[in-house]
Amino acid sequence: MSNIREDLTKAKRIVVKVGTSTITHGTGLINLARIDRLARVISDIANQGKDVVLVTSGAIGVGVGKLKLKEKPKTVRGKQAVAAIGQCELMHIYSKFFSEYGHIVGQILLTRDVVDDDHRRQNVENTFETLFEFGAIPIVNENDSVAIDEIECQELKVFGDNDTLSAIVAKIIGADLLVILSDIDGFYDCDPRKNSCSKMIAVIDEITPKIEECAGGVGSDRGTGGMITKIRAAKIVNSAGIDMVLTNGDKPEVLLDIINGKEIGTLFRAKNK
Repeated sequence: MSNIREDLTKAKRIVVKVGTSTITHGTGLINLARIDRLARVISDIANQGKDVVLVTSGAIGVGVGKLKLKEKPKTVRGKQAVAAIGQCELMHIYSKFFSEYGHIVGQILLTRDVVDDDHRRQNVENTFETLFEFGAIPIVNENDSVAIDEIECQELKVFGDNDTLSAIVAKIIGADLLVILSDIDGFYDCDPRKNSCSKMIAVIDEITPKIEECAGGVGSDRGTGGMITKIRAAKIVNSAGIDMVLTNGDKPEVLLDIINGKEIGTLFRAKNK
């Protein structure tokens, strides 16, 4: 175990972000087996006395599957309606699996204006803290049924993708660690899907222009984020003194390896480390 990774064993408050590609199959339908394993692992981490928040994507994808649509709606109103149906189904599934491992979940749906307003932001902080006091596991998503940033826009904004949202949540709750579970093993010096000579970078101490250039636009076609949004998330948390690990979510059990200090994925180190 390296000294750098050993710091992660001390994390007491952790945010875990899962993307649409992690919790759905290639068909777009929900991956029940993986969500079951995710719930079990997060429950086990919570049993260790750590506070865990799950930031989840997938409302629109699950809604499309629930309605048996052939593709995502193209209109904003259609996407928002599908998100409303999908979010309900998603929380039902999470609640069912977490309850099997002895844990209660609480839903928090955020919009950008809540984060920008000091008073409302404080209310959100209070809600998180009270959920932790109750021993509940908060599950967060952007409120896609009323917010259009994520649905409609791919530009860089305060948030409009759940990578950025997870970073903001990590700041709000004063987390020690953010783990982003994606469909790629870590951060590479170039796109591994296009370049066989690409190499994964184990530790990034500073996000330089060269690192940002490497980010390109790698990402799944089932979500709204790509590598660029993950770099943005890393910038947000690192500047706040929070470490971030980017790794593959195929095997949720890697979360235990990460908090045990094993070299998994790419570690973006906080600036004060």
